[in-house]
Amino acid sequence: QVQLVESGGGLVQPGGSLRLSCAASGRVFSLNAMGWYRQAPGKQRELVATITSGGSTNYADSVKGRFTISRDNAKNTVVLQMNSLKPEDTAVYYCNLIMVVSGGTYWGQGTQVTVSS
Repeated sequence: QVQLVESGGGLVQPGGSLRLSCAASGRVFSLNAMGWYRQAPGKQRELVATITSGGSTNYADSVKGRFTISRDNAKNTVVLQMNSLKPEDTAVYYCNLIMVVSGGTYWGQGTQVTVSS
């Protein structure tokens, strides 16, 4: 079993920054992809950014140039640095981990990010 614990959400003004962290524990195999998704009220959950254990990254067009994803394979952690935040970035952000070999998918409990003046 795998557990994901997120931290770092909160309230920030437009143009500000936040840093989200996620730590995975349990039976985490080395070949995996970790990432962040978000869900705003009344909308479907959408991909924000992902990063493989080899370091390949993928970003939603809406966050390119503003958000940066990184990971520490030794610690099974992933970080999302969010800069130049906009009100439309307001959502619950979920950490995600996918095991490459088994396809097992795991989710964190979610952390609220609110961008408002």
